[in-house]
Amino acid sequence: MKADRNANFGTQCIHGGLQPDPQTGAVMTPIYQTSTYAQSAPGVHKGFEYARTGNPTRTALQQNLAAIEGGEHGICFSSGLSAMDAIIRLFQPGDEILASDDLYGGSYRLLTAVLGTFGIKSRFVDMRDAAALAEQIRPETKLLWIETPTNPMLNIVDIAELTALARERKVLTCVDNTFASPYLQQPLELGADLVLHSATKYLGGHSDVVMGAVVTRNEELAKRLYYLQNAVGAVPGPQDCFLVLRGIKTLHLRVQRACENARRIVEVLQNNDLVANVYYPGLADHPRHEVAARQMRDFGGMVSFDLKEDTMEAATEVMKNTRYFTLAESLGGVESLIGHPASMTHASIPREQRLSVGLTDSLIRLSVGVEDAEDLVKDLEAALAAAVTVAG
Repeated sequence: MKADRNANFGTQCIHGGLQPDPQTGAVMTPIYQTSTYAQSAPGVHKGFEYARTGNPTRTALQQNLAAIEGGEHGICFSSGLSAMDAIIRLFQPGDEILASDDLYGGSYRLLTAVLGTFGIKSRFVDMRDAAALAEQIRPETKLLWIETPTNPMLNIVDIAELTALARERKVLTCVDNTFASPYLQQPLELGADLVLHSATKYLGGHSDVVMGAVVTRNEELAKRLYYLQNAVGAVPGPQDCFLVLRGIKTLHLRVQRACENARRIVEVLQNNDLVANVYYPGLADHPRHEVAARQMRDFGGMVSFDLKEDTMEAATEVMKNTRYFTLAESLGGVESLIGHPASMTHASIPREQRLSVGLTDSLIRLSVGVEDAEDLVKDLEAALAAAVTVAG
């Protein structure tokens, strides 16, 4: 089923690109747990021949993802990093990627320690200043890799401004939209060529699946990515696809509740004497608040803050004393998570580089979930108070 471009976002989450199962009428897409498909003659089949190449559950998910991102093509992979790897495989040795200087540590590791050994160069730059970025683009620059909001400093990049610059220079753009989710931000509408998601996060939404996805309107790029999906084989299984399809049906509800809870958390952190800085694009004094307000529906469920006592030990004392905020990797689930980027998600980035973008040893990242906001507030306040008691 083609997506109805006139439908609103919540309707797209539930119906976009989907239809009842043609064989049984099942309203929810079935899990087609099969590795191969019967053929009536060699090469004559019903659209599926081998499950690495295609699976009906995966096809339904890919159509749904395209609908909610305002794209034409969705391509799913076994993880966010395998999706990123497929995108980088579109390029050749000697090509260059310009990436945000504040980005997920796994993305940094893939670009440097893995793909860098194959001759694809990466440089990490501040993408908030388009004029300065324009001076960084060279003839060998083929891709702008954009995160916004960035991980973990919640910096905001003007997507429309950078995609216009890239088109002028004949450079492709990919936006990692994991932090925002399609509910809050649609980079294709702002000119991006590709959008990437770690579907593990807000799309799945329940901390029970690992998956990546790419969405595009560009048919040529889609063909090349479908080819890589099949040729390399980093594909998700049908049950994982089913879980993400299920998660997307409540994406708009979950993310909106997370945004509401995050605003309450930010208010409390700003008024706590132990907190040095709060990083959240919804704050009026955030340096790119106006850009965020222009390109996002709301400001998200991710919050970072650092402590006046800027030590890893101080951060550890806070994190080990929470009850509802679970100390864990990842983000975007219904449960609230707390993490320490310097030693967890961003440990692969050299400390000097982390510090250069403001990622201090005491920085704490919150993925605010959908629990009762007042319980989350009490949890954080108690953890901060316990840390003071221990330090004292």
